Amino acid sequence: MADGFDARPNLIGMDRDDIAAALLDAGEDASKVRMRANQLFHWIYYRGARDFSEMTSISKAWRADLHERFRIGRPEVSSYQQSEDGTRKWLMRFADGHEAETVHIPEADRGALCVSSQVGCTLTCSFCHTGTQKLVRNLTVGEIVAQMLVARDTIGEWPSPRGERMISNIVMMGMGEPLLNYENVAKALKIVMDGEGISLSKRRITLSTSGVVPLIERCGRELEVNLAISLHAVNDELRDVLVPINRKHPIRELLDACRTYPAANNARRITWEYVMLDGINDSPAEARELVRLIKGIPSKVNLIPFNPWPGAPYACSKPEAIEKFAKIVNDAGYSSPVRTPRGRDIMAACGQLKSASERGRREKTGAAEIVQA
Repeated sequence: MADGFDARPNLIGMDRDDIAAALLDAGEDASKVRMRANQLFHWIYYRGARDFSEMTSISKAWRADLHERFRIGRPEVSSYQQSEDGTRKWLMRFADGHEAETVHIPEADRGALCVSSQVGCTLTCSFCHTGTQKLVRNLTVGEIVAQMLVARDTIGEWPSPRGERMISNIVMMGMGEPLLNYENVAKALKIVMDGEGISLSKRRITLSTSGVVPLIERCGRELEVNLAISLHAVNDELRDVLVPINRKHPIRELLDACRTYPAANNARRITWEYVMLDGINDSPAEARELVRLIKGIPSKVNLIPFNPWPGAPYACSKPEAIEKFAKIVNDAGYSSPVRTPRGRDIMAACGQLKSASERGRREKTGAAEIVQA
């Protein structure tokens, strides 16, 4: 059932305690609430049930009662696109009509799901397409978790696999700044990490931030997920332009927070994301300054060729400039892979996401397979 204007409480986004409280409010016997909450949690997050009728381990009478009182409301999929390279993109429409995008980037035996945390974004990073869309609102816990559920529905990955899986990693790198919606993002990730449900390890989850410094320590302490920093410049003057939150939390303050990030160690390095912009931030001198800045921090540097979008004010660095930059960072002892662009033909690559609810769907391309939900 698509998520719509329905007065019944939606169980997606609820943890066990929330489900138990909802059952109690609905008049459920207090002595049975905990057991029944566990049953529902299992069916929703481990088996991926989309309707109470699928919950065959509980009585037909209770299933009927649940249907009257609650719903398991996934968002509507406004459009689904699949790239020539296998990347998938969903445009999901929520109950109020607003939309956000989710992307799955597959590998041979695994894949990362890029999840959105907001409709639009408040940070206006000048190289990012999402940043040209004003922030509409934060996504709810249920809307964040539902992106994982819808992706699994499409891929057919229910019940939760115990071994290899095609959605093996989550990256909070979609639309929005996750740390500016921290409470909802944190609760959603705790549901995703629960061993009796979706059961994705904290080591398989990466949260990317543009530098909301006051919440970095809390994120590491409470969630212990991997941290990625959208750095993109090695001096405040340029970063103020590329990543405007730098005016509030400059590079030195950001680096200090990363040096003490609770979940970082040599086995779990902080990832520095660095988009390569022709003639802007790609000189050998800047590569050497990057090495100097991150010294002493367990680090990996992801070099990201700029992915173009309509009206973008930048161009991608030339291959030889990227190669020289990567060599300097590599020679200093830091892994610096150059990210292979994925999903460019469906505007699903890094920095290209922008919901069609704001752009009027004028950027659909004919290169992709488009399936209207």
